[in-house]
Amino acid sequence: MLLNTESNMQDFDAFYEALIESHRDLTTAQSHEMNAKLVLLLANHVGELDVVRDALRRARETVLATKA
Repeated sequence: MLLNTESNMQDFDAFYEALIESHRDLTTAQSHEMNAKLVLLLANHVGELDVVRDALRRARETVLATKA
């Protein structure tokens, strides 16, 4: 299985709204914890370690590129 990097979400606005709402009224520490748990849940759903590693690598590269 390969990481799908093509647009695959039917409604990005609804997803973003749900993501922001899920963080509402959380402390910064709770928000970080929730993000970590969300990553673990989605990684489990994907189920392919190579795909998850690719996603982690790409996400990290994106973060590092914005700091440069």
